[in-house]
Order: sequence, then C-alpha cells, then structure tokens
Amino acid sequence: MAQTRRHEMLTWEDVDRLIDHLLPQFETEFDAMVMITRGGIVPGGLLAEAMGITHLLTAAVDFPAQTQMELAKLLAWPTFIQFPEESQLRGRRALVVDDVWGSGRTITSVKNRVSAAGGLPPPACCTSTPTAACSATPIPIITPPSPMLTSSTRGRSTAGLIESC
Repeated sequence: MAQTRRHEMLTWEDVDRLIDHLLPQFETEFDAMVMITRGGIVPGGLLAEAMGITHLLTAAVDFPAQTQMELAKLLAWPTFIQFPEESQLRGRRALVVDDVWGSGRTITSVKNRVSAAGGLPPPACCTSTPTAACSATPIPIITPPSPMLTSSTRGRSTAGLIESC
C-alpha cells in the first residue's frame, strides 16, 4: 500500500513563529552561514534574514549510494561538489544549515570541512527533520517545534529543542 505524504499549508505568520522558536536556542552569534544544498537554502535564508547574517555560503556534498557501499564493503568519502574557499571561512563562526538529518554524515562532513578551513567550530547545526540515526553524531542540532517545516517528515517527531546528536 502506498504511503501518503502529509502536506501542511503554512502562512508567513506560521513561518515567523517557527523562526521565533528557533532563535532563542542559539547560544552564540554567527559571522557566517553555510547552507547545504539544496534543502538548506530556504531554511538558511529565512534564518539568515532573522539573525542578520550576511555572509552566506553554500556547500554541495555527494556520497555514493548506500547499496554501492554495502556491496563493496567500503566506507565512503564524500565528494564536495561545491564548497567555499578557505578564505571565506577562516576565523568565522559559521552556522551549518540543512533540511534533513538522516545518518548525519553530510552535515558532519560539512562541519568538519568548515573547521579544517579555519572556520570556528560551529556549536550547532540547524535542521528541520532529524531522525533516530542522528544520535550517533556528536553535533548539537536545533529543530523547529513540529514537522510543519517539511512535508518529508512522514510522522517523525521534531522536538523543538537543542538535541545532542
């Protein structure tokens, strides 16, 4: 039986309330934001506007398909299709934003590359759809109070709290 997707219509007031819920959870100010494409661009743009962050950057990451990794019995290294120059990150506290958190490997790869480029380690990454798999990743995440922000939550709960993932 096909699973139906849940869709909710949000007004701009709903979006404002979600952002107002997220903002107090950040315990620091940020000099930059790295939005993971494609899904991190919209929530990142909304947060950047609300937080006054003007140094906006994007990262695109690709991993081999899970089935390819299992067949080859290999760990996969990410391919960074797009990533900011080191000079754009050096000495900046960057917030990393993505829309979905599955295994945590994409956001962890971006966070590690930000740090390697001289960016100050982000104390938090923002996502709108964490899953149970994120518990293996030692990065705090910030989520909205309900699954309203994406239609892809398929019933998974987003607690609206900073979670140690």
